[in-house]
Amino acid sequence: MKSVLRIEDLRIETTDEAPRALVDGVSLQVDRGESLGVVGESGSGKSLTVLAALGLLPAGTRIAAGRILLDDKVLVDTQADVWMGERELRGLRGRTAAMVFQDPMSSLDPLRAVGAQVAAAVRVHQPMSRRAARERAVELLTAVGVRDAAGRAATRPHQWSGGMRQRAMIAMAIAHDPLLLIADEPTTALDVTVQAQVMDLLAEVRERTGSALVLITHDLGLVAENSDRLAVMHHGRVVETGATRSVLDHPAEDYTKRLMSAIPAESERAESAVRPGEPDALVADRVVVEYRVHGRRQPVRAVDGVSLRIAAGETVAVVGESGCGKSSLAKAVLGVQPASEGTIELGGVAVHNELAARSAAERERAQIVFQDPYSALDPRLTVHDLVAEPLRIRHAYDRSTVSRLLADVGLDEQHAGRLPAQLSGGQRQRVGIARALALRPRLLVLDEPVSALDVSIQAQVLELLDGLQREHGLGYLFISHDLGVVRSIADRVVVMQEGRVVEEASTVEIFTSPKHPFTRQLLDAVPRLDGARRGAHPLPVS
Repeated sequence: MKSVLRIEDLRIETTDEAPRALVDGVSLQVDRGESLGVVGESGSGKSLTVLAALGLLPAGTRIAAGRILLDDKVLVDTQADVWMGERELRGLRGRTAAMVFQDPMSSLDPLRAVGAQVAAAVRVHQPMSRRAARERAVELLTAVGVRDAAGRAATRPHQWSGGMRQRAMIAMAIAHDPLLLIADEPTTALDVTVQAQVMDLLAEVRERTGSALVLITHDLGLVAENSDRLAVMHHGRVVETGATRSVLDHPAEDYTKRLMSAIPAESERAESAVRPGEPDALVADRVVVEYRVHGRRQPVRAVDGVSLRIAAGETVAVVGESGCGKSSLAKAVLGVQPASEGTIELGGVAVHNELAARSAAERERAQIVFQDPYSALDPRLTVHDLVAEPLRIRHAYDRSTVSRLLADVGLDEQHAGRLPAQLSGGQRQRVGIARALALRPRLLVLDEPVSALDVSIQAQVLELLDGLQREHGLGYLFISHDLGVVRSIADRVVVMQEGRVVEEASTVEIFTSPKHPFTRQLLDAVPRLDGARRGAHPLPVS
């Protein structure tokens, strides 16, 4: 079968005075109609490899050696000193190969209507009037499952959900029926049902157009369901490759085995850390959260009468699709989005619903660990100062306290003087956890605390959180769309849909005997390492 993409002995280096290899001797091949999964931790070189295939390497990097062919056209051949020019590359991007990026919000222009952006992609390779391009954009948006595409085309990206924005990106990618689709972590920021719908959409597009797919991800379950062959990358090299099922069922390399062992096992938390007799970390009673929306007379009710209890030492996970109200509930608990109705107690003490009205002691009772450790830390402050900041605000700073907090999260004095940019993702999240613990809270709100991390780092952070909970008796409000992680860490699970709790039970009951249809739908959408997803997710859904 004819190859769509062939990469031979590719080496990518930094461009500084002492060049460092980022990709070293990588060879990959993708045939027409085939799906290739590329997995590995952050920094393994998987994204750089495919960006090189489109001539999109970031500044500060260069191709030092190798050969790249796209549909038999030579893009790079360092031995023959052949380098395709930018004008020719632009002719291939979108027409021969197209890319779907990880974060659709940052890939779309926030100031332009979504339909106009899709239409612009259409006109790149097809001379046509603006009106014809707009009509084609509506056709493409309809094809990827966007309801009322003509009406929604006139709205801006912030008015679209994460899943809808990703559909718009796919619409742009398939505008010219490319031979190759490259999807770089296309579902990382999406809930499991939307993730399943996006992958079903990509499969449908491939079946209709015969295009090949390169799927870059750290989710082995996603690869198991959606790729024919698998390449495992580590430190810039391909360490194992072969048929996906063969590699996953019989991994030959230690690194592949380590990746697989880091996946949360399909088993519930072995032992609870609940401390009977101590005040509950959280009691929320009939909480309502509403938002005023410009142009609407009535407020939007994001949380509708939710009651929730978390004991000291207990982890309660709140799950549901984007927009179900789980983050709004967390904001209400913290006081940053005041509850318009209901009451909240933290550590046995009733607190005001609005943060501004809470005393210093009330604010200290609940802290948050954010999803993205890259944006949650001030890049100008050292690790020591980041952890010391809440102590200084409360006039409780002591150098030894900062050292103890860093030690509690597995960091030492050599990290204290570093800036966030000098830390790995896992280390940054440890700093965020240390900072959240500085004021000895009774409750930690964990908002997708490991979704931005690779599976091996996820496992380390989850183990750290478990140890800290057992040591300090913390209650955890754990918000996540990764049900594998939820199953491994939570004592109880609360399922939310459209602002309401539709099911609440122990983790064992939720995963073995779900009662509500929506809960079953969530579980059916979880990618499985055996490649056998339990449910189907027909389009359209948005």
